[in-house]
Amino acid sequence: MNTHPYLRAYLAGAFVPTLVLPLALTVFIVARIVLRVPVPIEQVMIFPMAVVPPLFGLWNMLWVATHAQTHLTIGVQGALLPFLLLPAGAFTASCLGILQLGATGITWFHACHVPYAFIAAGFLFGLAVYYLVWKYIVGFLNGVLGIA
Repeated sequence: MNTHPYLRAYLAGAFVPTLVLPLALTVFIVARIVLRVPVPIEQVMIFPMAVVPPLFGLWNMLWVATHAQTHLTIGVQGALLPFLLLPAGAFTASCLGILQLGATGITWFHACHVPYAFIAAGFLFGLAVYYLVWKYIVGFLNGVLGIA
């Protein structure tokens, strides 16, 4: 039975961020209220909570549709997703005044300066995390749903 493979791919892809992002939002809100972190970090979570789950689902649908032609493993396909998310998030944050790009780094909310070296290291760490999540969790779900 191979009915609706793209719907199953979308659901398998959207599963992980749908579970993880509300937990991350809870941690950020507790840090803001209990630890009195002066930066409104819960506002930073709005973009990921709105965009990432559907994008994960669409990205998994793209993998299902193109896997026969590209032969990319699901981990590599997942590791390519931050190359779309980082520029889109940075562009949106800079347009909303949340993020300012400087000569040596970025500044969030006019309060937190992060050097570009830390951003590059965080991006590489994010690539590794995305690779592992896609390879082991989304790949497993695709297998369970019979679309891998």
